[in-house]
Amino acid sequence: MTTNAAKNERINLRLKESAKTLIERAASFEGKTVSSFILSSALASAEKTLQEHESIRLNEEDAKCFFDALAKPIKFNKKLTDALAEHDRRVVSE
Repeated sequence: MTTNAAKNERINLRLKESAKTLIERAASFEGKTVSSFILSSALASAEKTLQEHESIRLNEEDAKCFFDALAKPIKFNKKLTDALAEHDRRVVSE
C-alpha cells in the first residue's frame, strides 16, 4: 500500500479491559500506536494463515509421487466416459 493511498476502511471490535491493557502495553514496547500495533499484528497473522492454507509442503519422496501422478496420462473408465457424454448432451448442447 502506498503512503498516499487513502485509509478509509474501518474495523471495530469490543474487548475486555484486560485485553486492551495488554495490547496497549505491547504496542508501547514496540513504539507503536495501538492501531498500528493491531494492524501489523493482524496482517502478519493473516499472511501466515493464508500461507498455511494456500500452499503445500512435501518432502522429496511425496513431491516425486505428486509430480509423477500429474505426468501420468489419465485413463477414464466407462462410467466416467458415459457420465461426461451425458453431461455434454444435457448441459453443453443446450
